[in-house]
Amino acid sequence: MQAELIKKYGRPVPRYTSYPTAPHFSENVDENTYRDWLSKLGDKHSLSLYVHIPFCDSLCWFCGCHTKHTRKYQPVADYLDVLKKEVAEVGSQIGGQPKFNRLHWGGGSPTILEEADILALADCIKSHFAASDAFEFSVEIDPRELSDRQMDALALAGMTRASIGVQDFNTHVQQHINRIQTFEETLQVVLGLRERGVQSLNLDVMYGLPGQNMLDLQSTVEKAIELAPDRIALFGYAHVPWMKKHQSMIREDLLPGPQARFEQAEQAAELLAAAGYNRIGFDHFARPGDGLAVAMENRTLRRNFQGYTDDMADALIGVGASAIGKLPGGYVQNCVATGDYMRRVGETGLAPIKGYRLRQEDRMRAHLIERLMCDYEISAPDLVSSFGDGARPLVDELARFAANDTDKLFGSEGERYFVTDRGRPFIRTIASAFDDFLGSSAARHSAAV
Repeated sequence: MQAELIKKYGRPVPRYTSYPTAPHFSENVDENTYRDWLSKLGDKHSLSLYVHIPFCDSLCWFCGCHTKHTRKYQPVADYLDVLKKEVAEVGSQIGGQPKFNRLHWGGGSPTILEEADILALADCIKSHFAASDAFEFSVEIDPRELSDRQMDALALAGMTRASIGVQDFNTHVQQHINRIQTFEETLQVVLGLRERGVQSLNLDVMYGLPGQNMLDLQSTVEKAIELAPDRIALFGYAHVPWMKKHQSMIREDLLPGPQARFEQAEQAAELLAAAGYNRIGFDHFARPGDGLAVAMENRTLRRNFQGYTDDMADALIGVGASAIGKLPGGYVQNCVATGDYMRRVGETGLAPIKGYRLRQEDRMRAHLIERLMCDYEISAPDLVSSFGDGARPLVDELARFAANDTDKLFGSEGERYFVTDRGRPFIRTIASAFDDFLGSSAARHSAAV
């Protein structure tokens, strides 16, 4: 029966880090729209800032991010000069003086930056945005060849959380994905960051990698637990070579099938639960007392372009090539190509190329999908109290979906609608039932399991 469910519900669907998802963004949202949305942010709003560094000194074949391989530092330095111009322009366009809750550097690899540039970029951001008392600063870390001086600079810049890429600790799996990284060098970075006062750590681990089996994943998870991170993100490898050409370097005959992927994910989740980690949504785990675990308990968990988060900000500002932001008015994305991004910022200070203006219908469906993805349930009173009688048709959709589900993945009790334990591994597919855009574009997605 499990194999039948995997075949039926493991089909490719979005990850729903936004709704509508990025393939439905259009050029109808332009620079003038973005400037207008920024100007409407004021003192009452709380904000977060995402900074994209689209460079790596080696290219991992599994990667699905917008990044490029460079062996020279000059392109990185040139990019940073332009990035700081965009930061300044965005800061000048924001109305009032809203406080920033979170700062996240992602990539690519932010740790490609030299120590002087780490400090210069942090100083630039601090000069244009005021941090709130609850401010947190997280950085995605590639522990390979991370120097003590870089760790010193990150700590001095105010980093409070590090997200360390691991993927898999087994050499033969690492060879298949072009990422050789020992446990020992990862351990040294973990110890080095903790010595510098960075106590909140996240590790990224993957299943479904080429050549990876149950024993490989068990070994990796057990070693990850040894490092005692506060959080572990357990991602399923998304094989999308039509989007990321470098993934064609991965041998498809070595990829685990849907059933094997499902068993890997369940095995890893059981190991993490036995080690005391709480399951957060479908792919995150956190120690009790961590912000994610508290948000899950309090039903304040959110989902954005970085995945599950306890960030309650009203708006997320994205800067850098390909960065996506979400403002009260809608979504906006910068152009992806680094050269195009640098040219646009050089001309006007901003680089938006597309986006989406949110309608009330979109807000209702976004809320429903986010609550299902975060809480695995939603109630009719919640929808109606949040959106008025206009939410009634959506409540009817929930009722019909529950009534017609013969596989017992989704149920109802009175006005409460919930994902069953049996349905939780298929939450992305369940959420897609309420996606009004799915199938309306040629976009292709990764497998749901």
